[in-house]
Amino acid sequence: MNKPLWKPSEKLRENSLLNDFSRFINFKSTNFKEIWQWSIDNPNEFWSKFWDYSKIIGDKGSEIIKKDKIFNKTKFFSDSKINYTENILIKKSEELAINFLSEKGFEENITWNDLYEKVCKFSSYLKKINLQKGDRVAAYVPNKIESIICFLGCAKNGIIWSSCSPDFGAQGVVDRFKQIKPKVLITCDYYYYNGKKINIIGKVEEILKQIPSIKKVIAYNYNKKEKENLKDFINFEDTLLSDLDEVFERFEFNHPIYILFSSGTTGKPKCITHGAGNVLIEHNKEFMLHCDIRNNERLFYYTTTGWMMWNWLVGGLATGSSIFLFDGAPVFPKIDVLLEYCQNKQINLFGVSAKYIDHLKNENYRNKNLNLNSVKIITSTGSPLAEESFKYVYDNIKKDVHLASIAGGTDLVGCLVLGNLFSNVNKGEIQGQSLGIDVDVFTDDGKSTADGEKGELVVKQPFPSMPVKFWGDEDGQKYHKAYFTRFKNIWHHGDFIERTGNNGFIMRGRSDATLNPGGVRIGTSEIYQQVEDIDFITEGLVVGQDFDDDVRIILFVTTKNNQEINDEKVKLIKSRIRKNCSPKHVPAMIIKVPEIPRTKSGKIVELAVKQIINGEKINNKEAIANPETLKFFEDLPQLKL
Repeated sequence: MNKPLWKPSEKLRENSLLNDFSRFINFKSTNFKEIWQWSIDNPNEFWSKFWDYSKIIGDKGSEIIKKDKIFNKTKFFSDSKINYTENILIKKSEELAINFLSEKGFEENITWNDLYEKVCKFSSYLKKINLQKGDRVAAYVPNKIESIICFLGCAKNGIIWSSCSPDFGAQGVVDRFKQIKPKVLITCDYYYYNGKKINIIGKVEEILKQIPSIKKVIAYNYNKKEKENLKDFINFEDTLLSDLDEVFERFEFNHPIYILFSSGTTGKPKCITHGAGNVLIEHNKEFMLHCDIRNNERLFYYTTTGWMMWNWLVGGLATGSSIFLFDGAPVFPKIDVLLEYCQNKQINLFGVSAKYIDHLKNENYRNKNLNLNSVKIITSTGSPLAEESFKYVYDNIKKDVHLASIAGGTDLVGCLVLGNLFSNVNKGEIQGQSLGIDVDVFTDDGKSTADGEKGELVVKQPFPSMPVKFWGDEDGQKYHKAYFTRFKNIWHHGDFIERTGNNGFIMRGRSDATLNPGGVRIGTSEIYQQVEDIDFITEGLVVGQDFDDDVRIILFVTTKNNQEINDEKVKLIKSRIRKNCSPKHVPAMIIKVPEIPRTKSGKIVELAVKQIINGEKINNKEAIANPETLKFFEDLPQLKL
């Protein structure tokens, strides 16, 4: 067995919130698998005790879990009442609540007192314009403090929020927001990305023409010192002239708080609707018990408002921590701008996508000058973190850090598998399951896999942060089809995954992207892991092409300095894959591409490429950040052979 890359010290285990919670429930073990097993064997007690431990403000009620024979009809805390925003605005002080930094270099701060006041005034304005509980507000906004004020003001009133980041084109915004019929749109004049100033407000007229339900538009300036004309829209600053509304009405636990959207690469984006209490208790659990985050810490996740990690980061305020927002490109104006931000702001939790870490590795970045002593945990998500990228972090970013690869998704605004301070960090592995969630790995015939065997990621019992519903899915058919058609009354998450002997997990790619050459099931990430560690390759994309009554593997790669792929390089790639994976993993063809297509949150788009090379129609190019890259894959002569 490989030596762990990192072990939590005895002191760290002993002083962890996970250990503190174990004592709170009179559980004596520091074996993570044992406490996880207890949490799924005793869900009523676990969730009830965790409500108390995390000091959720509200009326807990008497019924913790109201069971139903249909998985997703089970309700948690069915007679409880909470207000999400009341649980976020827990501090009244002049300490920092949120810091914002633009790639352009300008910064803004807001204290807890100011945040409370502005949220209460904005919520007062929403009442004044007669928005009611259950109405929808849509936001087409960058990752700024104003966006969070607007969201918290909506949540305070029971109004349902939905946001898109400004890198979405007008049609992508319409495809999402039109389905939920918002009454108000919140937007901004412009934003910066990669050194370019990009107009947002100009796209709003086009959006308004196609979404007739929007009756009012509220807009704010990205930089108060460099204002653009907000047209005749309502100025956000004017909404803050309203009275201070300090009434926090408490709603049912699963009253909808926001609607998130699936990526939409295979059809119209699904409108995944989440409940306020559901996400509050899940985020509290992940921050406190899995990331060891407590009062007065500093949290920074590099995200946009169109990715669920934005919702997750905002949830971190409920721990009494400050949160940090960076808006712009992650490696502009220099490769280590995010790490420098961590140093300058003394960040404790630093979160990024796996692709960001891969990029630093591919560029041979070495941290020689930055002091990252404050960073105690780095979380990585969005796609599987390759083995070599784990090692890269410890060798080149920070030796003594809890590196937590985490996986879950928009479907639950949280994680199914993630880190903890009772377990070691092993190369390529996610440390363990999410407490209180009955995670398993199934074979195709619905049996639990053995260690080292790959299978489908499933959840066997209901859990709080399941979506409340899909918006507009009145009979629940879309919801059922999304999670419950593969295994009866078992949540099927759609990830191909392997359990390890350490109670860890290795992500092997999305189930719908797995390859089946000769009937053998292969996860795409197994190939990426080998390919992206080759020095002349920057990135890969692997898909299956229907060929000769079977499937053959096609590997597309981008190269450093646009190097050509000659026979010698093809041979090297194939021999490495054959040696470290198996002969079945070896691609039939390796083709150099100018650029890899990806979603707005940076995930590579395997399905769209697979559809193109198999002659199928792509339903929704709007979901892709760089749709022009798809042209390359049409009618490739090599694939006709």
